[in-house]
Amino acid sequence: MPGFLLDTLKGKRSDKVPMWLMRQAGRYLPEYRALRAEKGGFLDLVYDSDAAAEVTLQPIDRFGFDGAILFSDILIVPHAMGQGLEFLAGEGPKLSPRLLDADLEGFTPHPERYEAVYETVRKCVARLPDGVTMLGFAGSPWTVATYMVNGEGSRDQHDTRALAYRDRGRFQAIIDAITAETVTYLRGQIDAGAEAVQLFDSWAGSLAPDEFERWVVAPNARIVSELKQSHPETPIIGFPKGAGAKLVDYARETGVDAIGMDETLDPVWVNENLPDGMPVQGNLDPLLLLAGGEPLTERIRFILDTFADRPHVFNLGHGIGQHTPIENVERLVATVRG
Repeated sequence: MPGFLLDTLKGKRSDKVPMWLMRQAGRYLPEYRALRAEKGGFLDLVYDSDAAAEVTLQPIDRFGFDGAILFSDILIVPHAMGQGLEFLAGEGPKLSPRLLDADLEGFTPHPERYEAVYETVRKCVARLPDGVTMLGFAGSPWTVATYMVNGEGSRDQHDTRALAYRDRGRFQAIIDAITAETVTYLRGQIDAGAEAVQLFDSWAGSLAPDEFERWVVAPNARIVSELKQSHPETPIIGFPKGAGAKLVDYARETGVDAIGMDETLDPVWVNENLPDGMPVQGNLDPLLLLAGGEPLTERIRFILDTFADRPHVFNLGHGIGQHTPIENVERLVATVRG
């Protein structure tokens, strides 16, 4: 039975606001930490479909969110493309060889790595309560490229931005390859049962306007177009973190069905400038959720009031922090649901 989160993403406004949280399945939950300790490394957990499904469903069991976001990682795509991937404690993901020193042509693809993720989706769908929407996701090509080129995360994406300026042809080929792979990956998730998908562009905010158009808007528009050809009824959420005023062009030009907003955006400005009736998602500051108290309640109510006349999915402006108190999340859920 379709849930009202899915209806909202398709443009239907309701007096009841659906909600889910980015990174809702993760380290702030004691049950996740216990399972992680039992299973070992992060990547082992992602590729263990039973465990990954359990993690995906933990926040549904605890809070009753309206959407279950697949427990996985945006770097599964480069791993399937043949780049080495490991997660080091305290250091984050490492990819090798990095594309500053190697070419995509030298990688040996491993598309079978997607199968465990698809199986996770199938297991979740089989266990989800009626009305809870299964959400899939992928990283957008620009953000995935920043990791593939540099071999790890970076503060300002310096090396990737420089490569994009220095060698347009080579970087375009990297973006094109990630774009095609992302379409394949998301189609597989949808075929396995994902009812909506989100494109995460976590590093979109580091680009100048013309570069944003070339490396964020254009590849995301291609992904949306190709997904709409094969799965026209599946809503696509675009989340270009840090886009600022460029969010309006992103919304109009990519063809996404709904827009995810980070915490730096003024909800009033967003409501006034996005196309009428376009669903929005967000944009509570994750640090305010961590801090809690009456300011949290006030901000939640302000966001809800601002989007009262527009289809709105309540969410954070980015992922929930690992030290967020459970009682603050409970307060959030109680406030949103009145």
